Amino acid sequence: MGKYGRLAGQAPPPPPPWKIHPVWRGVGCLLLLIGPVMAYLIADILVAMAMTEKWYPLPGGLTQTYTIPTVNIAVPHFFANLLVTALLLLFGFAVIMFVYSIVFGLAGPGRYTPLDSPPVRDRPLPEKPKRRF
Repeated sequence: MGKYGRLAGQAPPPPPPWKIHPVWRGVGCLLLLIGPVMAYLIADILVAMAMTEKWYPLPGGLTQTYTIPTVNIAVPHFFANLLVTALLLLFGFAVIMFVYSIVFGLAGPGRYTPLDSPPVRDRPLPEKPKRRF
C-alpha cells in the first residue's frame, strides 16, 4: 500500500480505444524469428565470399573456428558471422522502419484524432507604432 493513496479506491484504467489485429502480432513474431536466421545465413555466405575473394582483411580472432562445447559442433568463422549478422540486422530493421514511416505517413490516420485537443489559434500581434525622427 502506498503512503498517500489507497489501493482499493483506485479505478481500473480504461481500455484503449484501439484494437490490434492478431495477424499483426503473427507478422511481428515471424519477423523476430526469421530475421536473425536469414541474416545469419546471408552473413555466412558473405564471410565465406570475403575469405575466398579477399574483399577485405579479417582479423584472426574473427576467422578462427569455434567449437560449441555442449554438442561438439565446429563452426568456422563464427565470430565474423555474428558480427556481420548484427550489422545486417541493424540495416534490415532500419530499412523496415524507414519503409513503415513512409507508408504510415501516406496511408495513416489524420493528423488530429478525437483524443487530441484542437490546435491553438494565436491572435495576431498589434502593429508597432512607427517612430518619427
